[in-house]
Amino acid sequence: MNHDSTPERRYGDERDPRAYVAPAVATVLGVMLAPLALLFGALSVMATDSCGPDDCSAALTTALDVVYGTLFLGGLLGVAACVAAWLLPRTRRWAVPRVWLAGLSLLPWPAVIALVFNLPEG
Repeated sequence: MNHDSTPERRYGDERDPRAYVAPAVATVLGVMLAPLALLFGALSVMATDSCGPDDCSAALTTALDVVYGTLFLGGLLGVAACVAAWLLPRTRRWAVPRVWLAGLSLLPWPAVIALVFNLPEG
């Protein structure tokens, strides 16, 4: 027990001077990757031009559903993870979750781009 008037500090409660780095990098990369993923996701519907929307293979329509689902749900979760990375307390205790959230916030965008470039034949 601490008998003097200063409060007892736990390990990790000190301020992290680099707390803004991971969320800032994730935000900048997200601002560059998200429009690119949205563009490629929107253009991916042209993969059905040769077969028509009703005669395309099940693999292609499933892949397109995954692309659109990743854009919608992954985009919402990615934005939420980025916001959470910014809102975590700026102490050393939260450094690792902050970096993980910032990294996870970027996952939907390259996933959509990779899915679009690997669409199966129609």
